[in-house]
Amino acid sequence: MAKAVGTVLIDVERCKGCELCIPVCPPKVLEMSVEVNAIGFRYPILHPGCTGCELCAEICPDYCFEVFRESKSPAHGLGAEVSA
Repeated sequence: MAKAVGTVLIDVERCKGCELCIPVCPPKVLEMSVEVNAIGFRYPILHPGCTGCELCAEICPDYCFEVFRESKSPAHGLGAEVSA
């Protein structure tokens, strides 16, 4: 079975700090920053281990996330899949 490996781009300046993305992340790789963005809100920071599940993007009311995913398959090497 292929293991999903992903990453997200986070538009930190668009984030309003609602924190909905933090508890919905299955691998628990998001945490809120200590710093604030230009509009005064804390924003999520991504740590290694993202699977590209897209739950953060689906729950975000401000559309701050762009998700990228690769699947590592032993038989086929790397196959890139982009989801936005």
